[in-house]
Amino acid sequence: MVKRKSLIADTCPSARSLDVIGDWWSLLIVRDAFDGLTRFGEFQKSLGIAKNILALRLRTLVDRGILETRPTEGTPSREEYLLTEMGRDLFPVMVALRQWGERYLFEPDEKRSRLLARDSGRRIILEVKTEDGKLVGSSDTVIEKVPDDANP
Repeated sequence: MVKRKSLIADTCPSARSLDVIGDWWSLLIVRDAFDGLTRFGEFQKSLGIAKNILALRLRTLVDRGILETRPTEGTPSREEYLLTEMGRDLFPVMVALRQWGERYLFEPDEKRSRLLARDSGRRIILEVKTEDGKLVGSSDTVIEKVPDDANP
């Protein structure tokens, strides 16, 4: 099997982020963690993923600081997996993926899960804004590149 190139030293924040969380199993585990799942068996049942692959993905998410483990209450020999601050900060990423999927991957009347505010029941909408609150789209932005001589 070919070892994938690490992007952890790249000057692009998107590339570094994908190096840490860039496979679909990991994102689905994070999704399930946001939904309250914490135990290996819960993740396995929800995802239908092979146990060895799940174990590897969970270990990687823990090693990279997205999840942390702690002994379960009542059964200290077992661990549960909880989102760290770094993991919880993936929430806007998950909302953005969800909104993109809702817009492009479902028919208008097709049934789908919905993300709602717990207190009001209203749909969650993610918007991209400048520091001063102005809404922006991709055509309103520019990426300030790091000069080539700064790359190792």
